[in-house]
Amino acid sequence: MGMQLTSTGPQTLQRAQGERMTLMCTYTPDPSDTGELDIEWSVVSPDTTQKDQLLLSYAGGNKYIHGNSGLTKGLDFAAGDPSLGDASLSIAFLSPAHSATYQCKVKKSPGVDMQKVSLVVMVRPSVPKCWVEGGEAVGETVSLHCKSSEGSSPLNYAWKRERGGPIPPSATQNRVTGELLISNHSESFVGIYMCEVTNAVGDERCRVKLTANKPPNRAGVISGTVVGCLLLIIILAILIWLLIYKCDARFTRYEKEVSNDIREDVPAPESRPHSRGSSRGASLHPGVAYSQVGMQQTGHSDREHTHIPSSSTGYTPVKYDSRYGFAV
Repeated sequence: MGMQLTSTGPQTLQRAQGERMTLMCTYTPDPSDTGELDIEWSVVSPDTTQKDQLLLSYAGGNKYIHGNSGLTKGLDFAAGDPSLGDASLSIAFLSPAHSATYQCKVKKSPGVDMQKVSLVVMVRPSVPKCWVEGGEAVGETVSLHCKSSEGSSPLNYAWKRERGGPIPPSATQNRVTGELLISNHSESFVGIYMCEVTNAVGDERCRVKLTANKPPNRAGVISGTVVGCLLLIIILAILIWLLIYKCDARFTRYEKEVSNDIREDVPAPESRPHSRGSSRGASLHPGVAYSQVGMQQTGHSDREHTHIPSSSTGYTPVKYDSRYGFAV
């Protein structure tokens, strides 16, 4: 029969990123296989015109790692001695780059056998975020949302109520978008809801509380609005009146101040010297009239003197007063 690979399992494997993985490849040589043992692990090229990429080999009792690509990091034979019938491949830390079709080939002349296995490395779903959209008022439309920011497709979302019984059949779920739609909200929907998101390699969940709020009294809202508007109008009217009153008071005070300033600035009328001199002379010498004479002669301002007219005139001497002049 010759060399025969004995490992069994699915042809396609799905594993999560970060896990440790072993690709099985066990073999049983035929007694007639007497040649040197040769084991090869390679990545099959999707293009049949291209050569496969050799990763790991065993020959002559030695292990060999081929290439410097990211695929060879962390690769090794699972068994310490692959010559004992176990040529399985171990990958220490899976990454999306390890998604490929692998081929195990065991040769011991004249026998040879090979098998292929496909590996798909996926990202687990991240912890989703749950939230409620809508006012949660009775009679309104309310929707519960669940969203995971990371995770390989396809992601499947499922809602269930943890408290309050099963979800009423009137609510509709969208397992692709993670929405739970409640068209006519009521108190029957109140409870704690849990959303679970899953894919082929993992699952996560989140929770949210849904309440039911009674709608406000529309009549009370309208009346309150009207009263508030009236109060606002009254307050504005009072403020306008106070402003006008204050401006009017300032204007009246300003007019009074201007009037007082005008009266203070106008001087009193001065009395004429001739009037004062005549009145004083009349009071000192009743029955005698005086005439004011200018004091332009030098040496005669501070003393009295007598004016003697010519003898031919026949007039009597007239006495001169330095303050009031000659008597007339």
